[in-house]
Amino acid sequence: MASHRKPRPAGLLAGIRTPALATVALTSVALLAQTAQAAPSDRPGLEEVQEKVDRLYRQAEAATEKYNSAKEQSEKQRKDLDKLLDEVAERTEELNEAREKLGSYAAAQYRSGTALPDTATFLLSDAPQDYFDQAQLMDRLTGRQQDAVEEYVERQADTAEKRQEATESLETLNSSEKKLRASKATVQKKLTDARELLAELTAEEKARLAEIERKKEEEARRKAEELAKQQAAEEKARQEALAEQETEEAAGGSGSGTGSGGTTEASTSLGQKAVAFAETKIGLPYVWGATGPDSYDCSGLTQAAWKSAGVDLPRTTYDQVNAGTTVPVSDARPGDLVFFYDDVTHVGLYIGGGMMIHAPKPGAYVREESIYYDGEGSIHSIVRPA
Repeated sequence: MASHRKPRPAGLLAGIRTPALATVALTSVALLAQTAQAAPSDRPGLEEVQEKVDRLYRQAEAATEKYNSAKEQSEKQRKDLDKLLDEVAERTEELNEAREKLGSYAAAQYRSGTALPDTATFLLSDAPQDYFDQAQLMDRLTGRQQDAVEEYVERQADTAEKRQEATESLETLNSSEKKLRASKATVQKKLTDARELLAELTAEEKARLAEIERKKEEEARRKAEELAKQQAAEEKARQEALAEQETEEAAGGSGSGTGSGGTTEASTSLGQKAVAFAETKIGLPYVWGATGPDSYDCSGLTQAAWKSAGVDLPRTTYDQVNAGTTVPVSDARPGDLVFFYDDVTHVGLYIGGGMMIHAPKPGAYVREESIYYDGEGSIHSIVRPA
């Protein structure tokens, strides 16, 4: 009787025994596991991403300061060029008037029949200077005509000089505006790269990154509190020493003081005015290249704050760092400028207690923060503008 069982299909696995099948399966699983493990390793770690983003923001801020400098130079050079062009127009008008005077003398001589051919050519020439060596021609001119020729030659030389200055100024302006465009492109590229890196993070990674930032802020605030205690102790000692000195002077009847109190009080008052201005700007957005009133970059904010106190600071961090007296961190007073990084690309306004107000970076807002926000080693210097 024929069997009703269906024959086993022949194929790739037809001749493979069970142990062999198990080996193939295990190998496949291992390969898949290795692939799954290898894929995530291609992505940078969270700390690496944070370092890259921070570095890109710092590079963007450095490019922003270069942009600010180029913009400031460009604006000044454009004003200089406009002034030169006005002077060229004025000199050209004077030159035309002098030429018309020469023409009137030539026409008068022609009408009276007293003009000699060479004399007329001399008076109507675009370059009468070329005829100056021919003394006999000058001798034929009256005193007034000679004065007119000399005036024309002088005006012609002045006009040529101003035109040359204007040409050179235009070339300088074009060079500055080229740097301006390059700095702007650099800023935009760095910011785009930073945003793309952050956009690639998962929700979990963003949460972890926020936790890292929170711990970093806690440490920065702790350092600020330490500085505040140190400054309070030093101020207490200073006040006690001052009181003792005043007591001794009163007992001795000398009545002589150090003479520095008035200067110190005036400087402190200016600094407090700058701080009061900055406090009103908390919450406004950081915008690179901005100087207010609705947005600021870091040096734009410090410049505006001190301007409100009647003190003019330069536009960029590179120049602001040299616009005052450098003091130790422990001696920082409200209004002092706090500069960061070896290349001096960031600045904040000290408000006391180890804290400052600053415009941190693109995407952030003007805020109060510890001067140790990026670590103690990031502080470059403290400068007192007045």
